Amino acid sequence: MTRPAPSTITAPILAFRDGELLRDGAPHRVLSGSVHYFRVHPELWRDRLERLAALGLNTVDTYIAWNFHQRRPGDADFSGWRDVERFIALAGELGFDVIVRPGPYICAEWDNGGLPSWLTGVPGLRPRSSDDRYMTAVEEWFDELIPRLAALQASRGGPVVAVQLENEFGSYGDDAAYLRRLRDALVDRGITELLYTADGPTELMLDGGTVPGVLATATFGSRAREAFELLRSRRDGEPFLCAEYWNGWFDHWGERHHVREPGGSVGVIDEILEVGGSVSIYMAHGGTNFGLWSGANHDGRVLQPTVTSYDSDAPVSEHGAITEKGRMLRQRLEAFTGVVPPAIPEERPVLAARRLPTAVGAALLPALRAAGGHEASAAVAPASFEELGLDAGLVLYEAMPILPRGTSTISMRGLHDRAQVWVDGRFVGVVDTASAQAGLEVTGHGERARLEVLVENQGRINYGPLLGQGKGILGVVQVDRRIVQGWRSRPIALDEWSRSELEAATAPTIAGSDADGVEPVEPGAAGFFTATFEVESAADTFLALPGFAKGFVWVNGFLLGRYWEIGPQVTLYVPSPLLRAGVNTVIVLELERSGEVLELREAPELGPEEEYIESFD
Repeated sequence: MTRPAPSTITAPILAFRDGELLRDGAPHRVLSGSVHYFRVHPELWRDRLERLAALGLNTVDTYIAWNFHQRRPGDADFSGWRDVERFIALAGELGFDVIVRPGPYICAEWDNGGLPSWLTGVPGLRPRSSDDRYMTAVEEWFDELIPRLAALQASRGGPVVAVQLENEFGSYGDDAAYLRRLRDALVDRGITELLYTADGPTELMLDGGTVPGVLATATFGSRAREAFELLRSRRDGEPFLCAEYWNGWFDHWGERHHVREPGGSVGVIDEILEVGGSVSIYMAHGGTNFGLWSGANHDGRVLQPTVTSYDSDAPVSEHGAITEKGRMLRQRLEAFTGVVPPAIPEERPVLAARRLPTAVGAALLPALRAAGGHEASAAVAPASFEELGLDAGLVLYEAMPILPRGTSTISMRGLHDRAQVWVDGRFVGVVDTASAQAGLEVTGHGERARLEVLVENQGRINYGPLLGQGKGILGVVQVDRRIVQGWRSRPIALDEWSRSELEAATAPTIAGSDADGVEPVEPGAAGFFTATFEVESAADTFLALPGFAKGFVWVNGFLLGRYWEIGPQVTLYVPSPLLRAGVNTVIVLELERSGEVLELREAPELGPEEEYIESFD
């Protein structure tokens, strides 16, 4: 595929006239696919983009996740996996136009909607608004980011043809001054290509999310003609662009794996094209929420954490296979454009299946008591993740309350998200946000007891009015009606552990730890486990953890992600660049109950399926 040469003039290469989209003055359809550089190992960027080209697409779009680049204030990183300029340039080399979606809020089922927790954790700050403190931080971030994107615009010989303003703001708020200020921030930093907004196709969402003079586009999964008619009634003279066509959907832990029937899914694209529209397929390739980057939703009752896989039932699967949906899409786009796409690349090699016996490491509680990297802080009340400067992972809280003789109840207010409780080293139980206030019964002897509470951040909310909600124990812990005061809060930054810190944490004996607290894992208990395997050459594989309940997995020191027996996801995708010829090491941190072996499988298992049903609730 050869990308058309740009015009030498500095006007936007994409424009429109009388409802028709033009590229360099000629009628044009955007046939785009979403793929996120931050969800694909950088050594596989080219592979995945080549597979998108084989679908017959002419454009690639990607979000830019602010928190992926700036874990701490003023510390922006554009190297290695975070080299978004290299990703964009590579797409251009392969003949694609590129649409960038820099937010600053992106949703994307990504932790905190892409916003840094160090920002949303500022007391009183109002994200996604014209709040000066928020906008000052955004503009400082844009000072770092936007000139990099501006240099890659089509008017300067690069592949970037359009830039999205915020993301689906109309389903969140109605601060028009905020959107205008964002528009000006992009323009002032050199963006000259087409600007557009993207919102659900309802009057409510379009009222809140559109900006005069900026192209209005829609995001949806069905009823394309209705969306077209609504936008035409509001923006006569503008071309119809579906900025996100949801041809699949993401999954939450404890639900089913969402899919869309291929024929019906591709049929909606036909409908978009029949009314003269352009489309971006979300996702064309979903990738993986590696590490602790998966976000969460909230349905008004409970938290809904997103799984590690972001396969999204996409035309190009999580592990790079062209699916039935992808082959059908390729046929339809070839028939529509009359252009034969590049050949479909060969399937990627996969390791042969095998079982991996595990070796026990340190038991959970003593290992986490001694975990390195951060010292515990002491205060009257338990500290939140934000107060500890912790973005993701775990916090181990400790206090020494007097437990009355007989039975009493330990309860929590403001727990986010899930807690395991021990008294004097004895496991008491698990509570979450919904059950923490009811509490757990314990037996006391009228003496002080060592109360330990391990809180897991299961993913920051990425959509809706609870965006930016804090993590940890945000309220109080009580013994019956009495508040427990005097806490030590130990942050455990799992996703920031060096390989040496990880190996130290797994050891059955931990130097410098509590004398009463070091022992290896007992059979079936929680703690660290290690398995090794040898390969002659690296290839993809799919890791299963039969008998294990809930926890985290590292492969050769890389935090692969979360697992949880409630599903739907059963296997975790291990891309070949994480492996090496020779010995490879898998480390598991199990929070509840362990199995005896790990399994490498030859195909993914994402769980029982359920047809995705669109909703704008």
